[in-house]
Amino acid sequence: MATGSLTAQAVADLVGGRLLGDGAVRICTVGPLDKAGPDALSFAVSGRYAAHLGTSRAGAVLVPEELSTGDSGARARIVVADPYGALVRVVRALFPDEPPAAGIDPTARIGAGTELGADVSIGPFVVLGRNARVGQRSRLAQHVTLDDGVTVGEDTVIGPGAVCYRGSRIGSRVVLKAGAIIGGEGFGYLSDRTGHHRIPHVGGCILGDEVEVGSHSCIDRGSIDDTVVGRGTKIDNLVQVGHNVHIGERCLIMAGVGIAGSTRIGNDVILAGHVGVTDHLVIGDRARIAAKSAIFGDVPPGASFSGHPARPHRQFLRAQAAMYRLVPIVDELERLVPERVRDG
Repeated sequence: MATGSLTAQAVADLVGGRLLGDGAVRICTVGPLDKAGPDALSFAVSGRYAAHLGTSRAGAVLVPEELSTGDSGARARIVVADPYGALVRVVRALFPDEPPAAGIDPTARIGAGTELGADVSIGPFVVLGRNARVGQRSRLAQHVTLDDGVTVGEDTVIGPGAVCYRGSRIGSRVVLKAGAIIGGEGFGYLSDRTGHHRIPHVGGCILGDEVEVGSHSCIDRGSIDDTVVGRGTKIDNLVQVGHNVHIGERCLIMAGVGIAGSTRIGNDVILAGHVGVTDHLVIGDRARIAAKSAIFGDVPPGASFSGHPARPHRQFLRAQAAMYRLVPIVDELERLVPERVRDG
């Protein structure tokens, strides 16, 4: 819910845009072109939105230069280089975070030797083990658990039910969403004729500053090395990161990805939804892996891979095109071969 409002002129000033139309329009919320009302800000990113722009009832619309003229149902247009990026800035102004008041809920349990920084917020039924440390202004929601010795940096937000096991080190300005599990033991076993025997995991789990981990994602601690996630990396919901994995900085790892143990991932890598990565591989800086790809070998820096098994994207497209060209040939051959021959 918005906590205030802005005039169209104030929006233009905020985003460095050029105002066309009524600068006194009062903006209280945001919405898509076809649903936005007269108190809402909307946006259009290209000429494909021109028809919707002409019929929109929005109070103001953020548009690129190519849509600065022509029909518009909005009372004001604000011309910017990047309408979507500008919208994000306005949303932050209209809907600022409302952090809970600093303090410790009386139901929280705090172990001996644990240190809490200034202005922290500790929610209901939080459990902090012995000798844990929570940096100033960090916020722990209800039912969060930090095991013995876990450290959390400043301005970090940990959502309901998240768990950080012993050996976890969480940086500053990190976000752990509800149900995230950090530093649990990995899926490592020695197998013989008597069964599967768990390998002890004595490594840590280190998350750098500005990392985000989505709901119900699991990042295992290392077995004898540490599992590391580099600064600024964003991990979506329902992601599994195995033991000893090292992920670089500013990576984007999307929902359903599974990364097996001891893999090394460089900086600025993108793994799209449901990518699977086998163990002990190296994925180079700036690599891009398409959704549902299966990675069975190393990926060079800057490469784009796709498919199952994954291969360079251009190679994958050529193979797919060849398969499509074969379909009518196979159909024609089947028409030429008598049915009794095909059936043996």
